[in-house]
Amino acid sequence: MATLSDVAKKANVSKMTVSRVINHPETVTDELKKLVHSAMKELNYIPNYAARALVQNRTQVVKLLILEEMDTTEPYYMNLLTGISRELDRNHYALQLVTRNSLNIGQCDGIIATGLRKNDFEGVIKAFEKPLVVFGQNEMGYDFIDVNNEKGTFMATRHVMGLGEREVVFFGIDLDEPFERAREQGYIRAMNKSFKKSNMFRIDNSSKKSECLARELLKFMDNQAAFVCASDRIALGVIRAAQSLGKRIPEDVAVTGNDGVFLDRISSPRLTTVRQPVVEMGEACAKMLLKKMNEDGAAQGSLFFEPELIVRESTL
Repeated sequence: MATLSDVAKKANVSKMTVSRVINHPETVTDELKKLVHSAMKELNYIPNYAARALVQNRTQVVKLLILEEMDTTEPYYMNLLTGISRELDRNHYALQLVTRNSLNIGQCDGIIATGLRKNDFEGVIKAFEKPLVVFGQNEMGYDFIDVNNEKGTFMATRHVMGLGEREVVFFGIDLDEPFERAREQGYIRAMNKSFKKSNMFRIDNSSKKSECLARELLKFMDNQAAFVCASDRIALGVIRAAQSLGKRIPEDVAVTGNDGVFLDRISSPRLTTVRQPVVEMGEACAKMLLKKMNEDGAAQGSLFFEPELIVRESTL
């Protein structure tokens, strides 16, 4: 049976280096990890991660706490789960999916929380003793990963302004949360830059709600219009409303969404959207949490990803 020394000799590195690759992979380069793992595979060497966890007083489990209804954003969360689990798997951690009612079932080494709202602080988050990273900007001082929401909506608004003289309307999500305020500010900044008056509405993140509101607005719009929407779900409702009134997309009504993880590709016509790199953001969440865990809970700060405007038939 191969030993740690055999792996070190095969990879032409020290035993300490092999140990670091196994126990603290975040501290070594990808090249070194590849070299050691190649030697381990060739020698059929399987580290005893259970023993390592016992020695380090760890569970090798990270919990993903989802604090909002998954049925409204399920495609989004599938991408997030992919990113988080991919990075955790590289570092030999298991991912446990929990809700607020199942949070205390089983032990873990750290927690990633998503869907965090202000009222969750006292009710759920304040009592946490384990290292915590939040997916999504927050105003409570927690380390977080997010996308530059303000920039994304700014780009979408400027894009539809380039389609000619149109009335540009913003459909936001009716939540007083940092991500939504940032999306609104992106729209406002773009409108102010062109000396145009803002026209904003806040609704539930529902295609049915946006369809009803857009239909009523479009009945009284004589000119060409553009709707900048805070989510792809809201944008789909606007498209249905325009089509039900015989409006041409994008000739009469241009529509943009936000998120870009699934719904944008099933609309007809296909939806122009602000894409969030959710898989990569999930990986970054896991990396940040693992680093925090290995640094005894030291603050990690925040990291914003760049959005990407994906232009498709709803504005072409």
